Amino acid sequence: MNSAVISSSDPSLPLAEIQAGLDPLIAITKAGMQATNAIIVARMQSEIDLIPTLASHLIAAGGKRMRPMLTLAGASLAGASQNQMDNAARLAASVEFIHTATLLHDDVIDESDMRRGNKTASAIWGNEASVLVGDFLFARAFELMVETGEITVLGRLAAAAARITEGEIAQMLLAGNPGAARADYFRVIEAKTAELFAAAAETGAMIGGADKALSDDMRSYGMALGIAFQITDDALDYAASSDDMGKAVGDDFKEGKITLPVILAWQDGDEAERSFWRKCLQEGEIGDSDLQEALAILEKHNAITRSLAEARQHAEAAAALAQTWPFLSNGTAEALVAAARFAAERTL
Repeated sequence: MNSAVISSSDPSLPLAEIQAGLDPLIAITKAGMQATNAIIVARMQSEIDLIPTLASHLIAAGGKRMRPMLTLAGASLAGASQNQMDNAARLAASVEFIHTATLLHDDVIDESDMRRGNKTASAIWGNEASVLVGDFLFARAFELMVETGEITVLGRLAAAAARITEGEIAQMLLAGNPGAARADYFRVIEAKTAELFAAAAETGAMIGGADKALSDDMRSYGMALGIAFQITDDALDYAASSDDMGKAVGDDFKEGKITLPVILAWQDGDEAERSFWRKCLQEGEIGDSDLQEALAILEKHNAITRSLAEARQHAEAAAALAQTWPFLSNGTAEALVAAARFAAERTL
C-alpha cells in the first residue's frame, strides 16, 4: 500500500509576532492539524493501490486547509477537552475528505487539466478513477463522523454534503446564462463553497461542547468567510497570474461559468457587450482574442475591483462576528479575525 507525506506549516514565531493572514490560525491549530494529517494518511489507505496514489496526488499537493483548521478552531474556542479535540481531529479529517472528494468530482465535470499548479487526477488517471476515488473519500468521511459518536454532528455534515452537491448542480444549470441574477449566483456559492466552511466551523464548536449560540455564530462566521473566499476566487480567475492560481487565467470564462464579475459587467453593459457575453458564454463560441476582450469589458466596468470589494464586505462581517467572542488566552478569536480577512485579501 502507498502512503502520502502531508506537510503542514510549522511557524516558529510566537503568535504575537506572526503577522496577518493564515499564520495565526496555522499556529493555534498546529497540534490538531498534525493529528488530522495522520488520520488523513491512515484513512486513505486501501488494498487497491490506485486509491491512495490518486487521493494523495491531490491531498499532498497543498492547499490552505482552511476548512479543517476551522473545525479545530471551533473546538478550541468552545474550550474542548483533550478527548473532544481528538474527535475534532477526526471531524477535521472528515471535512478535508469531503472537500477533496468534491474537487475530484469538480475536475471531471469541468474537464480541468490543472489544479494547484499540477495536473488533475482526472487528467492523469481518467474520469472513472477520479469519480470512484472521490466516492471512496466520501465513505471514509462518514466513517470518521460516526466514530465521534455525535449523531447531531453526523447529521449536520451529512446535510452539508447534500447541499454542496445541490450547489454544483445549480452551478451547472447557471452556466451559459450571463444574464443570471445576482441572487442565483449567491445561492450557488453559498451551497457549493460556503456551506462546507460553515459546517466545518459549526461542527467543530459542537464537538467541543459549545452552546447553541456559539455554534450558530460559528456557522454564520464560516458562511460569511466562505462567501468571501469564493467571490475572491472568482475575481482572481480574471485577475491573477496563472502561476499564482495554479491554473490558466480565464478558465471560468472558457468553461462558461457565471461569476460575479461577469454578472456586474452584464448589468452595466450595452447591447454590443451583452451580445459578446452571449456569444462566448451561452453559445460557447470563444475565439483566440475573446478572453482579452472579456478582460477589457470587465475593466471598463470595474467589475473585478467591485467584486473584490464585495468579498471584503463579507470578510469583515465574519471578522466583526469573531470580534464579539471573548478573546481567549490561546488567541483563537484573534486568529479567526485574521483568517476572515485573509479570505478576501489573498492573491491566490
